[in-house]
Amino acid sequence: MKRPVVSSLLLGFALILPAEADDQPQWGQRYTRNMVSTETGLPDRFNPETGENVKWSAPLGSQCWATPVVSGGKVLIGTNNDERRDGRHQGDRGVLMCFNESNGSLVWQLVVPKLSDDIFFDWPRAGICSPPTVEGDRVYVVTNRDEVVCLDMRGMANGNDGPYTDEGRHSTPAGEPALEAGPLDADILWLLDLREAAGVRPHDSSHCSILLDGAHLYVNTSNGLTSKHDGVDKPEASSLVVVDKATGRLVARDNFKIGQRIFHCTWSSPALGTIDGCRRVYFCGGDGVVYGIDPLDPETPAPSDKVALLDPVWRLDCDPTAPKENVHQYIRNRKESPSNIKSMPVFHEGRLYVTYGGDIWWGKHESWLKCIDAGGSGDVTETNTVWTYPLGKHCCSTPAVHEGLVYVADCDGQVHCVDALTGKPCWVHDAGKEIWASTLVADGKVFIGTRRGEFWVLATGKEKRVLSSVKLDSPIHSTAVAANGTLYVGSMTHLYALKQGAQSKGTER
Repeated sequence: MKRPVVSSLLLGFALILPAEADDQPQWGQRYTRNMVSTETGLPDRFNPETGENVKWSAPLGSQCWATPVVSGGKVLIGTNNDERRDGRHQGDRGVLMCFNESNGSLVWQLVVPKLSDDIFFDWPRAGICSPPTVEGDRVYVVTNRDEVVCLDMRGMANGNDGPYTDEGRHSTPAGEPALEAGPLDADILWLLDLREAAGVRPHDSSHCSILLDGAHLYVNTSNGLTSKHDGVDKPEASSLVVVDKATGRLVARDNFKIGQRIFHCTWSSPALGTIDGCRRVYFCGGDGVVYGIDPLDPETPAPSDKVALLDPVWRLDCDPTAPKENVHQYIRNRKESPSNIKSMPVFHEGRLYVTYGGDIWWGKHESWLKCIDAGGSGDVTETNTVWTYPLGKHCCSTPAVHEGLVYVADCDGQVHCVDALTGKPCWVHDAGKEIWASTLVADGKVFIGTRRGEFWVLATGKEKRVLSSVKLDSPIHSTAVAANGTLYVGSMTHLYALKQGAQSKGTER
């Protein structure tokens, strides 16, 4: 590494702004995406059967791949329609549920029909996989149909606000009579279909945690492969777009020219940091490259008469020796393939922490955690890697960086604690089964769930210490979230609100 890492107290104060009332209105810390919370007093153990430290639990559908967010007295999480809350909505649907934070009662739900053209557009029963981003009484989320929607947090309680007022039609599959929007339905304020507006083709499931910066929303489009997995169907389409949060207009798109280098899909979400006095948006492409762009002026809405092109001002190829041409010939090659990035980049004290490697389904059995100097400009591949740490066969987890240590999980079921300065391991914990969720660090604890349904609580620090583990009702793909003194854990079928000293009657079945 040829240039020093820039660190500043002003950087932390500028970027890690506390949410009102200690809410958690997006996935990870604001802007930086760090999986660290300042909440305290969280339980280090709980028992869903006896209700120990369980404030409430609520049934979801049969699958939950999303992470909850908490804001304004509400908890929102994506799922499917297999646990029907409204009998008018029959069949497979994507669902975003909004619960009361106090008791887990359902307030409203966004119900979205599946894209029925091809299962590789919208995988059966996957539901809404994207975590929402909330600001005030506005909820921004990407649906299973690859639509960016702005919702009223109050639902239909204050009427059907516009300009969008066709919720009944939107919640009904094509060819069926439109339903009339009811009191349990979400209130859509505006809607932008990325397939039409940005010319993208989503693959398997649309996934994005929207980055909100002033007047703008930075959105991953989930552009990916054809159903035959033999190439990118829309190679000219963008992977990252910018949307006006007030109107839903597409105002900018990337000019990365990723095109046919996307190995499977683009599922990572952007982060934002300030380096050398300049703000920069960092985005991980489906080609295994991290891109940096100059963001739009957050205080000024973009002109309505054109769509700006966002050229990369910074790039780092995480796996520069991997194949770069005709990449899809390496599909199903478990020994040699390009890398891709499914997790979010974490910005912390002038560095980026990124996990990358062979695709879970189609790529090589290798993955890594990389620490990157976020400064400089141009192609910094050869100069800005600080260190690289090997992980398991695959990894799709976002790291948590806290007090000089990095906590990250991999798909081999290993939880790693790594020295943030040197990249040397401090300890590794075998959780016993694949992990697709991300670690949450809060209150001196590391929280993580596995695909076997075990939820682990470990102590932070350089010495490994297991505090507890509990077997839940179903696999865990959701990342734990802490807000207002409560820990929220989503399994495939239930959302648990955990609070020290609480005593519920046990899991609601």
